[in-house]
Amino acid sequence: MTSPELSPAARLFVALDTPDPAFAERLVHGLSPYVGGFKIGKTLFTAAGPSIVALALATGARVFLDLKFHDIPNTVAGAVVSAAQLGVHLCTVHTLGGRAMLQAASAALATMPGNAPPMHGARPVILGVTLLTSADQATLDEVGILGTPEQVVSRLTRLAVECGLGGIVCSPHEIPTVRSLVPDDFVIVTPGIRPRSALPDDQRRVATPSDALAAGATYLVIGRPITAAPDPAAAAQRLLDEMTAT
Repeated sequence: MTSPELSPAARLFVALDTPDPAFAERLVHGLSPYVGGFKIGKTLFTAAGPSIVALALATGARVFLDLKFHDIPNTVAGAVVSAAQLGVHLCTVHTLGGRAMLQAASAALATMPGNAPPMHGARPVILGVTLLTSADQATLDEVGILGTPEQVVSRLTRLAVECGLGGIVCSPHEIPTVRSLVPDDFVIVTPGIRPRSALPDDQRRVATPSDALAAGATYLVIGRPITAAPDPAAAAQRLLDEMTAT
């Protein structure tokens, strides 16, 4: 169910979840020969700004800008265009923002002026965030969202497709359900990936790399098992080996 044109390395995004730009820069330079890209989220982007995106892109890596835009439609539309102009490959919006917001995000990219293309190639894929991998049934009950995690992810996935998004972010446990609801070229990005030797931390809905790919994931996002390892490059190589394991 995976795309044969993508190598294991191209499928792997390393999460740079650090407030230390210097540490992030060392990780980028040390890991860029091994992985396809880097996920830059709120912690690092707030600390370093667009310069960290430019640094990662300069190595030839792709960038997954994971800021989970969730605001009024006009604001989210503007944020998506700004992300596109940075040259990122993937960016995120919260599907819980609703139909009007998601449609505004999709339309903003489709109608970008011809004289204002992204700085580094093609326009990004907008990913809809469904449920965070730290969420479980107790979380949904607490905030009053009806249904099981799988039911909620299914509803939000259908909404993302209807609104023209190009992909979804979901936990490994929901991949088969999501894959059954989306077009063949729809991107599925999966956090919560842990090597077989690692125990889960604060992410509850996790899987191994090979299991997530077999279920139909397009890209895997892996953070601490690589970035907190004594030798991040060696840890990345071990995960690449797991991604091809049967």
